Amino acid sequence: MTRKHISGFSNPTVKYLRSLRDKKHRRRTGQFLVEGLRLLEDARVNGRLPRELVMAENRDPHELVDRLEAEVEAAGGEVLTTTPDILSKITGKSNAQSVVGLFDEWDTGLSHIDRDAAPIWLVAQELRDPGNLGTMLRTCDAVGAGGLILIDDCADPFSAEAVRASMGAVFTQNVARARWDEFIPWLREGAGQLVAASLRDAVPYRDAAYQGPCFILVGNESQGLPEAYEAECDLRVTMPMRGRADSLNAAVAGAVLAYEVLAGLEG
Repeated sequence: MTRKHISGFSNPTVKYLRSLRDKKHRRRTGQFLVEGLRLLEDARVNGRLPRELVMAENRDPHELVDRLEAEVEAAGGEVLTTTPDILSKITGKSNAQSVVGLFDEWDTGLSHIDRDAAPIWLVAQELRDPGNLGTMLRTCDAVGAGGLILIDDCADPFSAEAVRASMGAVFTQNVARARWDEFIPWLREGAGQLVAASLRDAVPYRDAAYQGPCFILVGNESQGLPEAYEAECDLRVTMPMRGRADSLNAAVAGAVLAYEVLAGLEG
């Protein structure tokens, strides 16, 4: 099959793909980029194929790329070739990988979340660092959580940084986005224990009585959780700090709590 070749930096497709590095364009179009064969293979294995696949010309043959090409074309997608320099222009990286995929974002509303699908969910409020967001998705995958619910103004889960930091977990986990005043009524409509690390009327995290489905709430990296949000929690727990640091990284705190909850629910 003859594939379309892009040879100019001013090509409209190049300009469009490059624009998706910007959050406002991703939000407007509902599309995002994924770079690298490993992430693209994770997406394929989990049933998500790119709408467009852009590859460096004269690339080395690879069985996984060949299979990905075939499945994209079979699904009605488009396969394009271009120069390494143009791929670098698209991704903004001088050492761009040889394959990039254009994906449609999927539904991130609370309505598609089945709380009973997993015993643990992570919830992040105003998480600003895409690296932390990606790490929390990896934690979700590791502990068998149902996914990550993003509250208020969080980093974009479909940014290149968050997707890369998730190590493919963005394709295995449910992701939902909501305001706090949407999340709380949704949570209280059914079963669900809301748990947060806190110093206010908290119990030691290893002595707490966790119940599934358990929603582990983590706050903003620098400000933590608003007091009013903590007051809504069913359980507040504290983790000991034995050194000079007064707190853990938000994503690390979420991971520590997730494993403790997992042990409590399975014990």
